[in-house]
Amino acid sequence: MKRLLISTSLMLAIVASANAAADDGSRLWLHDIPAADAATSGTGDTAPLDIAFSELKAAGLADSVYLVRSNDNKDLGPEGFCITRNKDIALINSPSDKGLLYGTYRYLQLHRLGVAIPADGISSGPKFPRRILNHWDNLDGTIERGYAGHSLWKWDELPDSLSSRYREYARANASIGINGTVLNNVNASPKMLSTDYLKKVAAIADVMRPYGMQVYLSVNFATPMALDSLPTADPLDPAVAEWWERKADEIYSLIPDFGGFLVKANSEGQPGPHDFGRTHADGANMLARALAPHNGIVMWRAFVYSPSDPDRAKQAYLEFEPLDGQFDPNVIIQIKNGPIDFQPREPYSPLFDGLHATPTMAELQITQEYLGHANHLAYLAPMWKEFFNYVSPDSMVAVAGVANIGDDVNWTGNPMAQANWWAFGRLAWDPSLLSRDIADEWLRLSVLTSEPPADVHSALVGMMETSREDVVDYMMPLGLHHLFAFGHHYGPEPWCDIPGARADWLPVYYHRADSAGLGFDRSSTGSNASAQYAEPFRSMVDSISTCPDRFLLWFHHAPWNHRMQSGKTLWEELCYRYDAGVKGADNLLEAWRTAAPWIDPEIYSDVEKRLLTQTVDARWWRDACLEYFRTFSGLDYPADIEQPQRKLPDMKKIDLGISNYENPSIPLLDSKR
Repeated sequence: MKRLLISTSLMLAIVASANAAADDGSRLWLHDIPAADAATSGTGDTAPLDIAFSELKAAGLADSVYLVRSNDNKDLGPEGFCITRNKDIALINSPSDKGLLYGTYRYLQLHRLGVAIPADGISSGPKFPRRILNHWDNLDGTIERGYAGHSLWKWDELPDSLSSRYREYARANASIGINGTVLNNVNASPKMLSTDYLKKVAAIADVMRPYGMQVYLSVNFATPMALDSLPTADPLDPAVAEWWERKADEIYSLIPDFGGFLVKANSEGQPGPHDFGRTHADGANMLARALAPHNGIVMWRAFVYSPSDPDRAKQAYLEFEPLDGQFDPNVIIQIKNGPIDFQPREPYSPLFDGLHATPTMAELQITQEYLGHANHLAYLAPMWKEFFNYVSPDSMVAVAGVANIGDDVNWTGNPMAQANWWAFGRLAWDPSLLSRDIADEWLRLSVLTSEPPADVHSALVGMMETSREDVVDYMMPLGLHHLFAFGHHYGPEPWCDIPGARADWLPVYYHRADSAGLGFDRSSTGSNASAQYAEPFRSMVDSISTCPDRFLLWFHHAPWNHRMQSGKTLWEELCYRYDAGVKGADNLLEAWRTAAPWIDPEIYSDVEKRLLTQTVDARWWRDACLEYFRTFSGLDYPADIEQPQRKLPDMKKIDLGISNYENPSIPLLDSKR
């Protein structure tokens, strides 16, 4: 047990210095805590404990907190912790130094929030042993689906030069309990496993390790062919298996705590075991056996859509469910939350119902590929809570989030998008947390410079809570999905038709609008995708009379005059939902404006401009979709909604080519709102 001292005058000087600096977003939710210099503290027995002591010292709390390593609360797991108070002393107790580090960061957060430790203390342990960020970063510094600059990883400078941001990144993740990072894109370059690059990875791993983070790599399944000219990558070929065993030995000689591989195979042109007549289990198990002596894992992605069935939503289930029980114990099947591809709203993937003898993990998307990129506010904790309401966290062994992090000063492009990084970490640790409480904490720790009046604070939290539903309403309500422009997934293009493109890359494949109605029939009278789900969800969505409105057009081709749960017809409900989305975007902007006096001016101005763009884009979406669908319904707009302001021929003239997507917002309306 160790006690550290710091003078009150030094504490006040630190706080005053931190408050005097303008907030550019670079310090995330840690901006009131000066970064500790763990490398020179020398006060702990291990690096995580060193950092915990240093963080307390830098925050001026070292004289009032004890860190205690004990097994008194081992039921919380090796990373769990308890925080109790004995008069003026706080005790942080954990069976591991990593747990003490997590407990220290949580104590610092509670202290800054003014939350008193209750008489019976606070006990907390992570639900998932592995809580991992997936970076889709390429070796040339670009980021696939990245909206916050270039990659953090400066491969040309490594291993000799280490950016200070590596440590800042590790610290931010440790502060919310994230304990792993996949450094590179799932569309992986074989060069990632070359000796030169592994030495670069080892240098990053050395920075991550003291903060309790393991490093993982995405691998290209055909790397033995590309890197060492093997004639095949057949997973059942002994020479291929031996190659991977030697490569695993090399990796662990450089990175003893290396976490393992993430694999995208036989999907979107990536090589995989099917290329050699083998199954996903054959490929995953070969890699798993190479890693097993080192306690490494394989995270094998289930994101596949080969032409095995006309309905893309069914294909992951069709490929993986027959293999249930055939995977080695250190293989985890990584499944996107929905059966298509990170849409603003999807039902959960039925593969979670289909795998009973195979470890699974959820893949959530933090970066806003389909939710307005870095322009729109879309707080995603409500989406993830919706997913966890359908798929029990008890059924999974890990969770991954596709990162929204780049080298922008504020890390995430839109300062408000930091909330989704924070929310992923908090829910990965404890999926039972309420999204509203997570938003409240983040606002107070990150955005607000002082406590606003209760009504203003409530409006800000409410803004966060409703934002994702607003996006759903003005983009694709009632179960519509994939109405995006081709390639960049930003603007609306429900009429999009690219000659030669795969049908299931195009909006018309998904919405199937005609004079009779709208939506994809996945019921037992259609593609029968509903049959892949377990009861009672299966029967509920299979019947058009019991299917929830939010999933109606996902599972049914509903007539335009279908009577909705609100009593309105489908066409009327569609119009009102788009109108509600536009009003919701306006309300986000107004809520933000009420909070101006309590927000740093630089951050306030940045976010206000983005919210203004969002109000314009919401009308763009409404006008494009309603005008297009009206050509099939032939019906008038309800008189009591804001009428679309651009006609379909004008909308179709807008060039939504990929070259325009860096600044895709189109000034359709007077934006001086």
